Amino acid sequence: MKQNNSYDVIIIGGGHAGTEAASAAARAGSKVLLITQKLSAIGEMSCNPAVGGIGKGHLTKEIDALGGIMAKAIDQAGIHFRVLNASKGPAVRATRAQADRTLYKAAVSMLLKNQNNLSFLEETVDSLLIEKDIITGVQTKKSGKFIAKSVVLTTGTFLAGKILFGDHSEEGGRIGDRPSNNLANNIRALSFKVGRLKTGTPPRLDKNSLNYRKMQKQPGDDPRPVFSFMGARIEHPEQLNCFITKTTKKTHQIISEALHTSPIYSGVIESVGPRYCPSIEDKIVRFANKESHQIFVEPEGIKSKIIYPNGISTSLPREVQTEFVRSIIGFENAEITQFGYAIEYDFVDPRELRPSLETIKVSGLFFAGQINGTTGYEEAAAQGLIAGINAHRYSLKLDEWVPTRQNSYMGVLVDDLTSRGVSEPYRMFTSRAEYRLLLREDNADQRMTPIGRELGLIDDQRWETFSNKMDVVHKEQLRLESIFLSKEKLTSDDKKILGREYKKETDAATLLKRPEYSHDIVTSLSTVGPIDWNTYDFSDEQREQIKSQLETRAKYSGYIKRQEKEILKLEKNESLMLPRDIDYSRVHGLSNEAIQKLQETLPQSLGQASRIEGITPATLSLLLLYLKKNNKKIA
Repeated sequence: MKQNNSYDVIIIGGGHAGTEAASAAARAGSKVLLITQKLSAIGEMSCNPAVGGIGKGHLTKEIDALGGIMAKAIDQAGIHFRVLNASKGPAVRATRAQADRTLYKAAVSMLLKNQNNLSFLEETVDSLLIEKDIITGVQTKKSGKFIAKSVVLTTGTFLAGKILFGDHSEEGGRIGDRPSNNLANNIRALSFKVGRLKTGTPPRLDKNSLNYRKMQKQPGDDPRPVFSFMGARIEHPEQLNCFITKTTKKTHQIISEALHTSPIYSGVIESVGPRYCPSIEDKIVRFANKESHQIFVEPEGIKSKIIYPNGISTSLPREVQTEFVRSIIGFENAEITQFGYAIEYDFVDPRELRPSLETIKVSGLFFAGQINGTTGYEEAAAQGLIAGINAHRYSLKLDEWVPTRQNSYMGVLVDDLTSRGVSEPYRMFTSRAEYRLLLREDNADQRMTPIGRELGLIDDQRWETFSNKMDVVHKEQLRLESIFLSKEKLTSDDKKILGREYKKETDAATLLKRPEYSHDIVTSLSTVGPIDWNTYDFSDEQREQIKSQLETRAKYSGYIKRQEKEILKLEKNESLMLPRDIDYSRVHGLSNEAIQKLQETLPQSLGQASRIEGITPATLSLLLLYLKKNNKKIA
């Protein structure tokens, strides 16, 4: 059957950015073609098979709240679920799940195959078709031209990709896959500002060759968190334990003596890697005083015999990898099934993009993922979703949609990229968001699902479930506020539940603000009583979401108001001039990274400091505090 050659939107690449872009554009109603070199690799987890984490979990929840596929896929493939920072405030709590690599890829493929308006083509794109600075389609290697109103480029590490370990190098987008060299040359010929970045991966190990008795067992959470707002634990496959081990002095000695053989230190690799996910060589050099480094021992799947040792990414020669791996606790007899390697690839300065992720040079052409200088599945997926939405809207001549720093981590991501650019692979953290108390995982649907409905991304069933949830939250809030509690109304059982003498008379909503009282405790009081769930058909997980939302709103309302005041203060002091002689090393609480960046740039004002890559709102607050303590005049 002949392939149709005309589409509204063409997506190049089937990774995390490409799949979300394709899904979003098709859900919104565009006729979409996804072109990838290998259809069997759609949804592939090229590096660590995991989703979520600090900042990344927030992105995943926002993608889900807009109807995306990542959270749905990990709920069907997750084999180890945890909430990170569970003992801290809700702003920095983050969900993370280890995935069965095979199940995740299968889930993504099935979600895409069931999506209307979406077609697939296994091909290599050699060049972009452009007329008068407007995209018109793509030229493929074997199948000829394909016409489109808009194109989304999500090439990952494939643009002029080069794999390196020891003194060996070879072309590749990842191990076993050829790079996109013709397309890389085409991008450079279009005069985009192109640079090189690097990333890396650790050696993979045979799970049966490890001694787990020497390691610390790390079970998943009970009860398990669920990623999608529409998800349920019943979707989760069999759960497995992870383990934690550490390097030794011998490990560090082996690596130190072999540094000259690493392409990172021999000068073969000149590009910059991710600061927050360094190779083991980088760790040994940068943290020379540390006697050991933690390694997370993570299974790649239920039926897989492969272990992913998270924390020892390397490009050292194979014989050195074998030697240092076997010096790690519990790895004494480890068998390596695939050696680690570094990969260099082209990226385009994201400051050449509009906040919609459309390129400034070529109308209708959008970039998403690692081509924009980011690292990580979640960052790529979020960009893919934004680019897919805007490619669809461009094809219909509709106004672009751009998330903001005030409403989402996705907004923080695109604002950071397009206004500040990158000097190293960009990774999302909660510290990057000045509004993080307002941008929690638990309220991502409240922030984004109404937007998704307006954009045509949310179907009727999901919208009804969300609307019912918010209706119950609102009614329950009003109900708790209307119930007045006094000592006379409390029964002896109520007093036992509260656990201490009840002195101050208040309403049930105010009682819920106290840290020791959960919603379940407050509603177990005879005067209050439970929520009436009979009106709506909620799953157990959705009921948990509702109760959690009520608790968070109550307990952190004061902190949220305080942060809103801090934000106004920072905005007010945007033009505050910084002293020329300020010694940033004397500013208490600043990270080494912040000190380095500030001393290199020497910003004249607080506003200029705020736009330096890597300078967080927390850093700005510390600078304000320092100036106050030293009697500097501020606005």
